[in-house]
Amino acid sequence: MERIQLTRRISVASGKEPADTVVKNGRIIDVFNGEIIEGDIAIVDGYFAGVGQYEGKNIVDAKGRYVVPAFIDGHVHIESSLVTPSEFAKVLLPHGVTTVIADPHEIANVLGAPGIQYILDSSENLPFDFYIMLPSCVPATSFENSGAILKAENLQPFYQHPRVLGLAEIMNFPAVLHAEDDMLNKISDAKQYGKKVDGHAAGLSGSDLNVYMAAGIRTDHESTSAVEAKERLKSGMFLMIREGTVAKDLRKLIPVVNQYNSRRCLFVTDDKHLDDLVHEGSIDHNVRLAIDNGLSPITAIQMATINAAECFGLEDKGAIAAGYKADFSLVDNLETMSILHVFKDGIAVVEDGKLIMDCSNTHEDHTSALRKSVHFDEIIKSNFQIPLSSNKANIIEIIPNSLVTRHIVEEVDVCDQGFFQPSICSDQLKLAVIERHHSTRQIGLGIVKGLGLKYGAIATTIAHDSHNLIIAGTNDGDMVLAANKIKEMQGGLVVTKQGQIIASLELPIAGLISDRPYKEVYSSLNNLHLALEKLGAHCHFNPFLTLSFLALPVIPELKLTDKGLFKVSKFEHIDICSFKNRAF
Repeated sequence: MERIQLTRRISVASGKEPADTVVKNGRIIDVFNGEIIEGDIAIVDGYFAGVGQYEGKNIVDAKGRYVVPAFIDGHVHIESSLVTPSEFAKVLLPHGVTTVIADPHEIANVLGAPGIQYILDSSENLPFDFYIMLPSCVPATSFENSGAILKAENLQPFYQHPRVLGLAEIMNFPAVLHAEDDMLNKISDAKQYGKKVDGHAAGLSGSDLNVYMAAGIRTDHESTSAVEAKERLKSGMFLMIREGTVAKDLRKLIPVVNQYNSRRCLFVTDDKHLDDLVHEGSIDHNVRLAIDNGLSPITAIQMATINAAECFGLEDKGAIAAGYKADFSLVDNLETMSILHVFKDGIAVVEDGKLIMDCSNTHEDHTSALRKSVHFDEIIKSNFQIPLSSNKANIIEIIPNSLVTRHIVEEVDVCDQGFFQPSICSDQLKLAVIERHHSTRQIGLGIVKGLGLKYGAIATTIAHDSHNLIIAGTNDGDMVLAANKIKEMQGGLVVTKQGQIIASLELPIAGLISDRPYKEVYSSLNNLHLALEKLGAHCHFNPFLTLSFLALPVIPELKLTDKGLFKVSKFEHIDICSFKNRAF
């Protein structure tokens, strides 16, 4: 079949036979020369056969619109959208995104290899391309309990899958630095199969970046400043410019992009909630934001298309040229990136901004193994008591719209029994992480500043990267209610106030993903946002997504795992009243 298709493609390219479809009267974005060109676009068997003068069985009149290659997200965790891959595709296609490079790190931390297989199976046979990078760090570190452990031998069988492109973000830098056996085996296996290796260089610079490059790691999406971005480009890395729901780095990094280095830069979302994907879009939002901040539209389009394709060795994606996949959009205005029509493999999937293609998947497996993932004993108020030996404590301070936190020390309220007392006035709330995979009864307790809750509690089983249950609250009673409701639902998000559950969203697939249509999930998220307003939560950042990253022990500066407070720069746990690791 491949030989027959190749022969036909050559025949159409040479004008010997008509194309399946010809796009006429379009202004074509040439991502190779950075120009806008004109001509007919011939499409056959889902591929571009040529740009020039062509006739075809079906004519698409672009009516003077721009013909733009379909966008590619270079690094995304589908689980952060809270929906299945088929529902995820329904959301992204109207935004001109037809390809993602997904890291199923979240579900793998809960379910291990079966979680990866679920993502592969449930993303088959869709008018959308899901490529996979295999999770490199399950668990992310040894400083928390996760649901699974993936060694190099557990990942090896997946390299045979045609949609597996390599090894995903290596966030365990010490394992690379000290050349630990299993990490080296994972990297070596990826290289042996001719695959890519992604980095995660949060807070790293200088010789540490050299270590990553020496190990064959070629990308990073953790730059949060222009200085970091330029250093990664200087080191030879591809710079992934991230704009998600919590991590919003694009405005700070775009000034680094210039005519000399732009082809080494691409866009990613990393983690983006469903409501933001619906409201803002995906990579199309990154493109618009980059243009608003001074980048030329064509450079922004290059970064969203051919740059991402070349970074991951996708030789037939990212351009409108003969031999490339016919994935493209018709756009009215480059400045606003107003996407009207989207084509996947030469077939219209979106018309006038509306999805017209069926994105259902008959292979989605929602077995009990995927659904029964929340295991812990019933929680009572005493589980949340924090004994203090001082009226000062180590506190996690939130930086709005950032994954990074601050480590601060402040005076706190202590009750007569010697336990921490949350303070609304000081915005000091109680924080708990409950191990939920193996019923270990492990609970980490801490204090968080910056969420702004005036009442109640919020809880979720989305707690990167091990996805234990994380809860923040103003009082023990509402925290207990939230925890036990999460167990009853087998995962999800909960908002409580004055002893009542005022909003919730069930995520029964691994405690991370809903089995409902995205519109239903979107409606539930709106209800959660309204409930957060009733708690007095800050409205200029997403409290739930922010909460979900407070347990991530590979992002500076202070986090909380189920084993306790964790000082990232020291890679060790610290006591809530121990200040030996804090410079005053």
